[in-house]
Amino acid sequence: MKTRIITAILAIIIILVPCFVFLHSFVLPLILGLFSAIAVYEIINATGGKNKVLLALSCITAAAVPFAFHFNIEIPFMPVAIFYVLAYLIIMVPMHNITKFNDVITALFATVAVPCSLSVFVLLRDTYITIPDKFSKSTGVFLILLAMFCAWMTDTFAYFTGKFLGKHKLCPNVSPNKTIEGAVGGVIGNMIASSVMFIIFDKFFFSVHTLTLWQIIIISAVLSVVSMFGDLSASLIKRNHGIKDFGNIFPGHGGVMDRIDSCLFVLPALYVSLYFLNF
Repeated sequence: MKTRIITAILAIIIILVPCFVFLHSFVLPLILGLFSAIAVYEIINATGGKNKVLLALSCITAAAVPFAFHFNIEIPFMPVAIFYVLAYLIIMVPMHNITKFNDVITALFATVAVPCSLSVFVLLRDTYITIPDKFSKSTGVFLILLAMFCAWMTDTFAYFTGKFLGKHKLCPNVSPNKTIEGAVGGVIGNMIASSVMFIIFDKFFFSVHTLTLWQIIIISAVLSVVSMFGDLSASLIKRNHGIKDFGNIFPGHGGVMDRIDSCLFVLPALYVSLYFLNF
């Protein structure tokens, strides 16, 4: 536990603080790109991928995607997607002795899912540009923090609630340590934390008051559940491949993918939720 706490504090100081200090500069896509590349590497490596060319192409692509979002580069989706899939299949042919079709599918999925999901940070940040009559710069900061809260606060509250009150297993065949009591505690704890954060932002930082407390309560509850599915999905992948963690870059926490698995579900879900609220 001590190692986990120290690692978490250092990560906040070294990674998250620069992200928010330089939120509107190239620093954000730089960090997102780095995390995307590492996470994609961890997924391919953990699932037994041995094709180094495929691995390199996947990591480079993952690192580039957040910059495309940051600089708002318009890319013709269909031609690029077709070319990209063909490139992966072509790479498989001359290196068929070390490349399975499953390796190609895994690499394609990881290269699309991870960086595109993380790049939603950029979309949330820029809501004051895309929807200027509804959002301000401070709202973008709040939405980013809300996504982090729903991913990490849910996990934190679920852990401690489950540790002290957990009796009934939530999904024992996928993640034996998770309990129903922990899940409920995670949702309630995150709802409270997110609501408190909203009240503070609404009182001191928002220049445009579009969001309401009831909306945040509902969104945070939904995103907590989404977060749990992200965590369970990652646990299932690790269980299928007989590994405990995707990596070990963060002592006590595992790899990058182990830390962002919930975010990969929460970020897109939050962005979609804004549209359901007619924003």
